[in-house]
Amino acid sequence: MRIALGQISSTADPRANLELVAAEVAAARSAGARLLVLPEATMCRFGVPLAPVAEPVDGPWAAELERLADAAGLTVVAGAFTPGEGGRVRNTLLVRGGGVRAHYDKVHVYDAFGYAESDAVEPGREPVVVDVDGVGVGLGTCYDVRFPGLFTALAERGASVVAVAASWGAGPGKAEQWELLARARALDSTCFVAACGQAEPAPAGGPAEAGEPSDAPTGVGRSLVAGPLGQVVAQLGPGPGRLVVDVDPGEVEGVRGVLPVLANRRF
Repeated sequence: MRIALGQISSTADPRANLELVAAEVAAARSAGARLLVLPEATMCRFGVPLAPVAEPVDGPWAAELERLADAAGLTVVAGAFTPGEGGRVRNTLLVRGGGVRAHYDKVHVYDAFGYAESDAVEPGREPVVVDVDGVGVGLGTCYDVRFPGLFTALAERGASVVAVAASWGAGPGKAEQWELLARARALDSTCFVAACGQAEPAPAGGPAEAGEPSDAPTGVGRSLVAGPLGQVVAQLGPGPGRLVVDVDPGEVEGVRGVLPVLANRRF
């Protein structure tokens, strides 16, 4: 399977962000990718009210994502916001194209490092695995990567690849944690982990301005693909960029044969 990661920096305008999506879809198609992973909050960056931009999973933003993906003949994972209960939203990954139409609501909301995502975001409840060209692809969002149990649950449900979309908050040691956690979750689940984050915002005039609170997650970039033995297969730097990687699901089966941590675990 050829996987593309599109490390973009979203704006507060969902329509403008669809133009970013269209560019990444076109690049992934040209590269021959079958799966394109885009960041959390692709629809709209954090730091602005989310309820006014939230749309149903079959709303116009999702419909345009599906149109772009279907026209390119590939499957796209992109972060969006959908209506929740009590005025909150759900932090949702939309999966569209290539015969796939699914979504995942982020289970672990980011109440950490002084930020309270749960004030505005209702958590999801269920792990989700989709089939892309016969390969099980699990889904995770940002803070989820700190919770090994989700990744082993995805592997139990048939995932050989886990797509993680993030808008990883900056801070001391945070970029190092991002890489470490993606690699550790690959080892925990003996899966490939395709972890795509928002690019680091421009130092001036970029999308992190316009009144965004200093504690709102933006991005550190450094998207990567980690192999089932925890190795870094490929990685980007902090700025906007694209990554295209070929992964072999057969390698997952081989690793699970010699390192059967899923079968051996007791808790």
